[in-house]
Amino acid sequence: MTLDEILKQIQKAEKIVILTHESPDGDAVGSSLAMKLILEKLEKNADVIIPEYSRLFNFLPSAEKIMIDSEIKNYDLAISVDCATLKRMAKKEYFENAKSTIVIDHHGSNTMYGDLNYVNPASPACCEVIAGMVKYYEIDITKDIGTCLMTGIITDTGGFRHVGITPETFEFTADLIRLGVDVPDIYKRTLNTKTRANFELSKRVMDRMEILEDGKVTFTYMNKQDEEEVGAEPGDHEGLVEIGRDIEGVEVSIFIRQKENEDAYKVSMRSGNKVNVSDICFLFGGGGHPRAAGALIQGNVEQVKEKLMKEVRKALK
Repeated sequence: MTLDEILKQIQKAEKIVILTHESPDGDAVGSSLAMKLILEKLEKNADVIIPEYSRLFNFLPSAEKIMIDSEIKNYDLAISVDCATLKRMAKKEYFENAKSTIVIDHHGSNTMYGDLNYVNPASPACCEVIAGMVKYYEIDITKDIGTCLMTGIITDTGGFRHVGITPETFEFTADLIRLGVDVPDIYKRTLNTKTRANFELSKRVMDRMEILEDGKVTFTYMNKQDEEEVGAEPGDHEGLVEIGRDIEGVEVSIFIRQKENEDAYKVSMRSGNKVNVSDICFLFGGGGHPRAAGALIQGNVEQVKEKLMKEVRKALK
């Protein structure tokens, strides 16, 4: 079984690195740190390399051990968490140069790019996939591990709001509460707390928001000048795409963010119950989940908007 093979690879590796996707969200950071703590239970030390992430996640156990780079060029084992494709991975050179690779994920668009791949698209968060692995290995979950795992579950489900949550999601949450994991505090820190820059960016994207296709679609954007003027840090754009989806009658919310020094925009899309935005993003080399996905598209604001709207109109029909 794949899980048995994964454990064998972990046990024989000396130098291990944990990696995740660019612009990491709570599930990415939570999965990375949870995996590090789990490996410590197996008496293995691992480096977590995340070049940029939101300071809102600094409360997580072992967050102070996150590295932006490493002097080790060839790890025995590289573990990717919450990352659907090698293209989206931050610091992917460590993955490419590792002697052995493992991919742990929950995206249906995962390309199975590891030597060993454990992917469960039915799971609402990568952290829940990891929780299942811990149970299979009969490893005791500590409060610290539980805090990391709960952070991923809360953020990727939008506080248990999104389609995809299962009875197991709530059963696991109950188990963590019994362990002493402070679920309300995690919810407040990750979903109800905004940085000043995020608040200022929210005002700008709301001012620019267009409501299209008889109220079924919203479109908005931000550029590098916006980020510079509000003093934005990594992660300060998180949650902005949700603003459009929360409007009554909206099926698809589109938010695009200019890439640094590039004539290209990072696309974030969210949908209600009808449109599979992962399929749309896949057409542009991206992907994700049916109701939450992203891509990178070359062009200016109007060009990117037109490319996306052409596909969204088809999907709405």
